[in-house]
Amino acid sequence: MADEELVKKMVRAVLLSSRSGVSLSNLQVEYKDLTGELIPYKQLGYATLDALLHSMPSVVKLDKGQSGEVVCHATTGNEVTRITKLAARQHTAKRTGRPQVVNCQMRVKPAAPFVLNGEPRTSLRQPDHRGRLGRGGGHRGGHGDPVSRTGSMRDSQFDGKGGRPHTFMLLIFLAPSNLNENTTPAKPKLPHSAPYSPKLVQSRIKEVLNKHSNGLWVSKLPPLYREHYKQDLPNEALKDLEHWTHICSVEKPCSNKPQEMLLYPTQRSSATSKSSTLASPRDLPPDVKQKLGELLLKYSSGLWAHALPKLYQDTYKCKLPEFVLDHLTLLSDICTIDYPMPDNSKRAILYAKVLEDENRNQSGLAGSETKETVERCLSSQTVPSLVIPREEYPSVLVVEASDTNSVILRYIGEGYSKAQEKLEDEMREFYGQDINKVALTSPLSGQLTAVHAEEEEEILRAQVCEVMADKVKVYYVDHGFSEVISKSKLFELHEKFYRLPFQATKCKLAGLESFSQEQAVLKRFESMATGKILLAEILERKEVPLMVLYDTSQDDDININAACMKALQDKSLESPLKVNSAYMNVNVTSVCSDGTIYCQVPSRGLTKLNGILEKTENYLHSQVTSELLVSRPFCGKNCLARYKGKWSRVEITNLHGSRVLDILFVDVGIRASVEVTELREIPPPLLRDLISTPPQALKCCLADLPVSVGSWTPDAVHWLRDTVLHCSDCSLKATKVDESKRLAHVYLFTSKNFHDTSCSLNQQLADLNLWNHQKDVFLSSRGPSKSLNAPTNPATIHNTDVQDKAPHTARRMLSLLGSQSAPPCSPPVQLALPPLLELPEIGQNMDVFVSVACHPGHFVLQPWQDMYKLVDLMGEMILHYNKMEEKPLKVEKNQVCAAKLENNWYRVLVKGVLTNGLVSVFQLDYGKHELVSCTQLRPLTQEFCQLPFQAITAQLAGLKPRQWSEEASIVFRNHVEKKPLVAQLDSVQEASQSWDRKVVIYLVDTSQEERDIWLHDIMAEFTDEMSNAA
Repeated sequence: MADEELVKKMVRAVLLSSRSGVSLSNLQVEYKDLTGELIPYKQLGYATLDALLHSMPSVVKLDKGQSGEVVCHATTGNEVTRITKLAARQHTAKRTGRPQVVNCQMRVKPAAPFVLNGEPRTSLRQPDHRGRLGRGGGHRGGHGDPVSRTGSMRDSQFDGKGGRPHTFMLLIFLAPSNLNENTTPAKPKLPHSAPYSPKLVQSRIKEVLNKHSNGLWVSKLPPLYREHYKQDLPNEALKDLEHWTHICSVEKPCSNKPQEMLLYPTQRSSATSKSSTLASPRDLPPDVKQKLGELLLKYSSGLWAHALPKLYQDTYKCKLPEFVLDHLTLLSDICTIDYPMPDNSKRAILYAKVLEDENRNQSGLAGSETKETVERCLSSQTVPSLVIPREEYPSVLVVEASDTNSVILRYIGEGYSKAQEKLEDEMREFYGQDINKVALTSPLSGQLTAVHAEEEEEILRAQVCEVMADKVKVYYVDHGFSEVISKSKLFELHEKFYRLPFQATKCKLAGLESFSQEQAVLKRFESMATGKILLAEILERKEVPLMVLYDTSQDDDININAACMKALQDKSLESPLKVNSAYMNVNVTSVCSDGTIYCQVPSRGLTKLNGILEKTENYLHSQVTSELLVSRPFCGKNCLARYKGKWSRVEITNLHGSRVLDILFVDVGIRASVEVTELREIPPPLLRDLISTPPQALKCCLADLPVSVGSWTPDAVHWLRDTVLHCSDCSLKATKVDESKRLAHVYLFTSKNFHDTSCSLNQQLADLNLWNHQKDVFLSSRGPSKSLNAPTNPATIHNTDVQDKAPHTARRMLSLLGSQSAPPCSPPVQLALPPLLELPEIGQNMDVFVSVACHPGHFVLQPWQDMYKLVDLMGEMILHYNKMEEKPLKVEKNQVCAAKLENNWYRVLVKGVLTNGLVSVFQLDYGKHELVSCTQLRPLTQEFCQLPFQAITAQLAGLKPRQWSEEASIVFRNHVEKKPLVAQLDSVQEASQSWDRKVVIYLVDTSQEERDIWLHDIMAEFTDEMSNAA
């Protein structure tokens, strides 16, 4: 018999993962993707799935979508209902005691994949050695026992750059005994066939390097030496390499693997030094070094070395000496150097060295280390300070804001609102007994007290603010508002109620610092955020954290910070189109793939904007400073980027890691992907003028022509672009304005004859034979002109719709059709695939991140310490492919290519091609199977084949093979998926390709200092319990 509570949990998990709900027809598919089985409604006693869902009002709410299809939404949980009651306790003077209704349809904001935020970091804490004895492969019942940590912990110090190891770790790694490898005894070293002869070794190394004139990683030297000379390279030689300058030159990047140094033959150094006689850090001019240090400090997440010359030129109006990029070691005293692409020494990332006390810098981080307790003396007792949640997107209840630099809010969840609920329940019970009600007869300002709330039978913690004759003004320290009450309501606060930190805290809203007290901003914030549960993105973890707030209760996320900034726009400078009005001298700035266009019409706002942008150009040209570099990008931020050689306004729309982001040129309607170094802050003297000027790009669509993703063929889009983007004098006539979508339906002309719609580009496009060759397109006429002749099979699906609309259909077709190919366009280029990912020796440990977990017999790992290299690679792919012109690609089964999925580019393996234009792909770095439109595939260039494919298919060791139940699979997923763990290698099933290779490993969770959690023990015990229960 199925467990109904378990089914409810799984249904809720499926619904919470969807932005706009899940259609009833797709619910079974999504549920099976998560659990491996269909919803067992018949086993639960229901005739239909619909009947089961109607019996779960606490889990699912059924609505009808725009197309009439039933859509399932997650309903409010108990925790959110409790928060509603908390919000009702806000008795400020503004609300006159009436609680504001809280929007409880809170949805978890889908964060970017963990790896996209990953950075190189030191190793995870390693587990203590344990033998594989007994059933399950380990000591029974020992996974939860506290054990000694002496000598078993990897060095966990940081250098302030997201956890990059200190240079001194190089010496630790090269020491004879490696403390990290404590699970198996070290292999005995082979004796050398001859005594160590420096001259002989030098001559041999010189021969090896002559065959690798472009450089060689030191880690590759010992195997090459052994291959050529049938002897092991002496350890003494490795230590002496830096001193053999007549043989080789050594570069020391600060890499995750400290032994990774770059070795070059001496000829390289002499050749590259021809342009300059400088060869050591002390020869770099001090002013150049100081300026480079300023630039690096602005980009705490690292700076690509190739971006330095242009950035230096733009910032300081002078050229960077050419020799710097060829001699990056000249910067070794101001930065550390990392090479995410091992075979390309030119692709280096520079990280500024932070000289500040790291312990002080890290003190604001919650969860990673115990925060130093800041105690406040009140009434002879102390209260610990509130620690910022460790989640990337914690939920918050906004109380109020009289200043956006000091917004009062509360954190929601375990340890915060739940702890507060528990405390107030205890206070209500404690003070419900008359013996404990000790009146506070002589309150003092600043004193903590227990207060009997006016409107409810609640006892709340408060602090005395002002003492009057028979009344007192108190501030409710957990709810963030003040109230004047009678002294008779005060009681002495018992010492046991001092342990929980005050729950009301403050934050600063990013991007609004210069307008923190503007009434328009505060009014907009009051209407959109006050009294609501929102999600907070924490940009800076300081005493008053810097945040971006999101309302995720609707179909689309609402960026509260960006919405408040728009409240400053001067409506009189807008240039909305009016129905039946004609406009001349129109400038079409962008044509999108769905047929929508962006244009500018002459207006007062456009004239003002052009004047401000001209002043901006002059200001930036005259400034020699790094202050205007964008060092902390976030979604919704307004800044500047170059468009056609001039600075234009942009809004950041998406971030890919910390160095690559998507932007929208708000005045021309063009989207682009750029590096953060290409952005500039809006100059302070011009900030208000630019912010108050509304965007001048008007979104339009051509009347009588379709407007939907996939409706327009590439030929139709290219024809329209060629016709209007090079026309300096277009005209248009508006026929309809959709205010909700901010979309105008227009007739577009390249002449001034806008009275005759038969002369419009709309009609010319309709008459051209640019649609029929795309067989899976449905075109409908919505105006007086004749209908377009086109097939009526609406099967073309854009990649953004693939996830929600096609999985079940595509899978069924894939099984029937096999590997049919798309129409050939060009033969695929033969790629040299990257080498297989290096694995540790059997019995040794490696730090991993579990990206996908189906059950103990199948899950996918990624190397934890190299995840940042994948982030950098994906950033480079985004920059490369988003600038490529769309070209058809011949898609074949087992082809390796690049695919665009949810605004990111991935390296994928084609598993099958379907007749409906969809392609089944396997993500080679994440281990996920996806469906994508064939239009979203591109050839994978050799540049992106240097890093080994990161996905490692794995199976849990120490367990007998079996058919894992749904319950066991869920337990396993909850313990491992999306978590960094330590893996101990048991065996490897080798294969020529990475996607066919499989490892058998033990998994250990070492996140808790007091114990190691061995996953095979957890699963063995769970199966025992299930067997006994049966």
